Amino acid sequence: MTHDSILIGKGARQLRLDARYANRHGLIAGATGTGKTVTLMLMAEGFSRMGVPVFMADAKGDIAGLAAAGTPHRKIDERIETIGIEGYVQQPNPTVFWDLWGSGGHPVRTTVTEIGPILLSRMLELNDTQEGVLSVAFRVADEAGLLLLDLKDLRALLNHVAENRQEISAMFGLVSTASIGAIQRRLLQLENDGADRFFGEPALVLDDLLRQDMSGRGIINILAAEQLIMKPRLYSSFLLWLLSELFEQLPEVGDSDKPKLVFFFDEAHLLFDDCPASLRQRVEQVVRLIRSKGVGVYFCSQNPDDIPDEVLGQLGNRVQHALRAFTPRDQKAVRAAAETFVPNPDIDVRQAITTLGVGEALVSMLGDKGIPQPVDRALICPPGCRMGTLSDDERAQVMSRSPVGGKYDQALDRESAFEMLAAQAEAAAKEAETREAEARRQAEAEAAAKAAEKSRPRRSNRQSAGEAFLKSTLRSVGSRLGRELTRGLLGGLFGRKR
Repeated sequence: MTHDSILIGKGARQLRLDARYANRHGLIAGATGTGKTVTLMLMAEGFSRMGVPVFMADAKGDIAGLAAAGTPHRKIDERIETIGIEGYVQQPNPTVFWDLWGSGGHPVRTTVTEIGPILLSRMLELNDTQEGVLSVAFRVADEAGLLLLDLKDLRALLNHVAENRQEISAMFGLVSTASIGAIQRRLLQLENDGADRFFGEPALVLDDLLRQDMSGRGIINILAAEQLIMKPRLYSSFLLWLLSELFEQLPEVGDSDKPKLVFFFDEAHLLFDDCPASLRQRVEQVVRLIRSKGVGVYFCSQNPDDIPDEVLGQLGNRVQHALRAFTPRDQKAVRAAAETFVPNPDIDVRQAITTLGVGEALVSMLGDKGIPQPVDRALICPPGCRMGTLSDDERAQVMSRSPVGGKYDQALDRESAFEMLAAQAEAAAKEAETREAEARRQAEAEAAAKAAEKSRPRRSNRQSAGEAFLKSTLRSVGSRLGRELTRGLLGGLFGRKR
């Protein structure tokens, strides 16, 4: 069995996904119950055998069967013979389970700072004004050197912004208490949904998603998403964050013999529902450029028209399972799906899409030089793993052998914005208390001085008889001397007669 390609199925010939073009991205589409999950598992197994790690979400719990070996079945044997599969083995795959809530896998955590205000606003479903206030809060944290690790850090920061909103508004624009209150309420709802366990440390290290086992097979990382899928914005924002982190942190590798990681984005329509234009542009940019980092992205959805044209045009490898054309919208989806394939004169694509059986698909892969090949109707290969769920005991056994359990299972809580702002508030309170005590002592001292002044004996203003007589005599003498002196002066001036 060759490991430089993945045998997808057989139509007029065997159809393979070439490892050299696997990072050109892809699409797996089809109605519920038509075999999309089996195709996902088949491709994940193939990449693992190549030594390529895989990350995928398990929305229904059945992808977890990748961790267990399949069981023989007559229909599987018939399909192996029909397709001509060589070296088919039913065996488990090296698997690591993850879970945002930490119950069905190792906890996945990241910090509030790493999520950033844009994706966090999407998680909280904020309007433009509230998103602007949240961005201001992040700016304040950056300039103050405040670490935002978990939700209590963010709450403490918002309280700090509210208390200092006049100064902050003067610097960055209006910050209203109403917007801060709305953000706080949304944070409470997010916490009630259990997402508070997603924010914190130890944060996920991307290198732990790029592991191989001892035999050189790529680890298949499975995110337990049965609960997460019920929170569509949280689900899509988390996967988009992870994809963005891969884009920002991985080095450029250019064209290589095989991908460095393959990322499956199941229920992809959730990413684009009510998606702001700025976020859609970000997704398009990441999908277009991340292939140079060696990452292949495969979107899985019911209809191709769930994916915007700007993104759909980047998906070179296509597997289209059956669609049902019961309504006008269904018929439009069929036409759109048919138009995405390179035509094959032997196949009426629009008619074939509605008549495909379970385990059949229209397949078009990139050939030599990355050129899309004409579409072909194919029987899809069976994977070698179990096509079903795991029991709790089986999952626990897989987790006990995990190479990363000891690193992520125990949460950490180091000093961050909450503690730093609490320390500042405590220091400010102590300083205010010191100033108040000093003012109180000063006031008490002034009061004591006034009391002492009042209690000191005062000199009487009443004159004794002797003092009065003396003052009267001095006044009389002064008056006579004055008159004599005046007469002498006047007489001299006017020539007094003798």
